[in-house]
Amino acid sequence: MSVIEEPADVVLREGVYGDKVVAVEPGGAEFIPLAERHGRPRQLFWTWCSPNLEFATIFVGVLAVGAFSLSFWGAFLGILVGTALGSLTHGLLSARGPAAGVPMMVLSRLGFGFTGNALPAALNAVVGGIGWFAVNSVSGALALSTLTGMPGWVALLIVALVQIGVALLGHNLIHGFEKVVLPVLGVVFAITSVVILTQVDTTFVPTGGQPAGTVAGFLLTVGATFGYAAGWNPYATDYTRYLPADASPHAVGWAAGLGVFVPCVVLETVGAASATIGGIGGGALDDPTGVFTGHLPGWLAALTLLCIAVGAIAANAINIYSGSMSFVALGIRLPLTLRRALAVGVFGVLGFVVALFGLADAGHAYEGFLLIIAYWIGPWLAVVFVDRWLRRGDGEHLLFDTSYRNHAGPVAMLAGIVVSILLFANQTLFTGVVAAAVPQIGDIAFMVGFLVTGTIYWLMRRGASA
Repeated sequence: MSVIEEPADVVLREGVYGDKVVAVEPGGAEFIPLAERHGRPRQLFWTWCSPNLEFATIFVGVLAVGAFSLSFWGAFLGILVGTALGSLTHGLLSARGPAAGVPMMVLSRLGFGFTGNALPAALNAVVGGIGWFAVNSVSGALALSTLTGMPGWVALLIVALVQIGVALLGHNLIHGFEKVVLPVLGVVFAITSVVILTQVDTTFVPTGGQPAGTVAGFLLTVGATFGYAAGWNPYATDYTRYLPADASPHAVGWAAGLGVFVPCVVLETVGAASATIGGIGGGALDDPTGVFTGHLPGWLAALTLLCIAVGAIAANAINIYSGSMSFVALGIRLPLTLRRALAVGVFGVLGFVVALFGLADAGHAYEGFLLIIAYWIGPWLAVVFVDRWLRRGDGEHLLFDTSYRNHAGPVAMLAGIVVSILLFANQTLFTGVVAAAVPQIGDIAFMVGFLVTGTIYWLMRRGASA
């Protein structure tokens, strides 16, 4: 795709936006005109670092010990492997944004066709715009409620309104917001991390939770941490498409990938450490926020609770924005200015309602949610990467061709999801056939889904010309 002038076969985003921060971003999921491009690759580090400096990240590590029964060092290794995989794919996808100039769920049309792309786009709209929005809103609301003593629903309403406000204005405000809050979140969570890590009990071995042994717990941790890091993957180019088209793909990929990897590994490790203190283990799931801050001195606990609420807002500004981008990528026609902003409002309200029901049992619900994310993202990634390899980087001229069909994408993805879940899912509500017979394997559904989907897609498309 040319970096000199806009391609003739794309739909250009209308309206003037530039680098204005306090302005409603116009348009929806169209190609960003070259005259509107701005920014530098390094900004992606704070754009992805800030939303991961939140309690949801910490709680992933708590799960490794409290729910999956790993020791501290076993949890650390699982966290490292899962997060590295999810961060690697995030960097690779982000690197495509400047040249492509479109959101991730528009770029996804290459592997699924214009109409077939409704499968991943709709899933991402629901999971990101509603699911992740609800999860992070709950953690922020619990922190704010604990700090101030206000009712949970009031705290949730406050958190939700701020999140919707930031996402409503759009891309530039989100980048600016993440940059401003990073120093505050970074300093407070750095101090908190030191305090928690100095109390870690590396000899603690949980006796509850996952009964199948350390291998199962390790694989469950890899799946959960991959699901958390890779949960950002379907948003990747949403935040790189405004960069100049000739921006270095390597610089973009490294900044985005490290922006996810660094905070996730650090805070998830801190979460695992907190679950070993005093041998609390699975007890940390009953009152996640309260138990974690209970290990801190009063003044630091208060600051941490405040930053947990701010971190939730930082994460959900991205979740609801990209959820709305996935929705408009479905091709639904709405008025220019309202196209994306209207979707933000709708998803914000729906996410708030879902979050209300999640306030009562946040810990256990989050465990299942993380693994479910990986069930569909693994197969989706397989289609995107195998398609990219088969095309050798060509095909962007098809992104806005409404007649373009690629049945291999949705067929392979659905097959990968069904096979992996029926055989290898390891959930409280459902356990796959193989996982039930051999519980020592934990939950490897996302790995199986990736391999099955990738193989099917390659077999169906290896001789295709478009």
